[in-house]
Amino acid sequence: MSDDTTATVAAHNAPHAAHAPLHGVSVLDFSELLPGPFFTQNLAELGAHVLKIERPPHGDNVRRMGPGVFAAVNRGKHSLLADLKDDGQREQILARVAQADILVESYRPGVMARLGMDAATLCGRFPRLIYVSLSGYGQHGPWAQLPGHDINYLAACGTLAVSGAAGADDEPAQTFGLPVADLCGAMYALSATLAALVQRAHTGRGQYLDVALADCTLHWMNARFGAWKGAGADTLASQRAMAQVKPAYGAFRCRDGRYLSVAALEDHFWVRLCEVLPMAPYDGEPWRALALRKRDAGAINAALGQALSTLDCDAAFARLADADVPAAPVVAPNEVAALPQFRDRNKFDGASPDATLPLARFPVPMHGVAPDSLGLPPVLDSARQR
Repeated sequence: MSDDTTATVAAHNAPHAAHAPLHGVSVLDFSELLPGPFFTQNLAELGAHVLKIERPPHGDNVRRMGPGVFAAVNRGKHSLLADLKDDGQREQILARVAQADILVESYRPGVMARLGMDAATLCGRFPRLIYVSLSGYGQHGPWAQLPGHDINYLAACGTLAVSGAAGADDEPAQTFGLPVADLCGAMYALSATLAALVQRAHTGRGQYLDVALADCTLHWMNARFGAWKGAGADTLASQRAMAQVKPAYGAFRCRDGRYLSVAALEDHFWVRLCEVLPMAPYDGEPWRALALRKRDAGAINAALGQALSTLDCDAAFARLADADVPAAPVVAPNEVAALPQFRDRNKFDGASPDATLPLARFPVPMHGVAPDSLGLPPVLDSARQR
């Protein structure tokens, strides 16, 4: 790998504005697949310069496993093929570490140590470096060396168990259509890294961040743990019921076959719901307190389903929205880009309003974050050895 080759990057990646929040922050990204790249994608969207170090000959495995996923979470990055087992190439990468603010890796624990690029070594040499390791179960513990994917981490921290049929305590079900643990871990990596940058501004020193996807998802479970403890729900069946069965809460089929989500949990929302939909006999005084409605949640939801089955989805949504009741139509992924709410807020990256499955922009508007500044993901050929 020549010096010229190591400096080669994809020419179509647009430069960041000088006033972007993370302008001037340099990131070396050794991560692959989804959690690490999604994390560093967010850093890139906030203005950081992200150089993706990829393993020859094919680079990040997700380039071949899921090209669409690769394109979604690697936009705006630069790419470089480097064999870290080769002494010469490794030394060239170490020269880049000396200039980096953040290093991100997602190998199994021990891999970077065998390459002489572990946190203890590099943070010792470069004390301002923020070194981030993303792994399934963390850098130590009896499961640290286990391979895993999203469903395994959800299983380990109780999330999968509570997703089974409400009221039952047998078969779990993976009911959510997003890789929750992967994305949860990426967001904790982002927040911890940004906090470490602020801390470094005061102390002058970086630090090592051991981000375990299972640990992060476990932290998200605290709201459930607190609710169950407060209610004395000590069986899986009761915990599932509390998490899943709520009065006037769910997705209900309307007359035209579409579904409307409703969440009239609070007492004042419930009263308004009863004013615009026939909810007898549950519209009287005894059910105006949430604690009492919870006992009849199944029957109340059946009555709500019956009421909504007589209306088309748009008409039902308009009626509830006008009454200030929490509701929203269930929108299919192919229809999201055309939703007026997201069109009005300009949430899609350079896509026409009627395009299907466009990529969403960084969700929080910030000074210096240009909507379409990232460009395309890096082309592997642009960094190939010559």
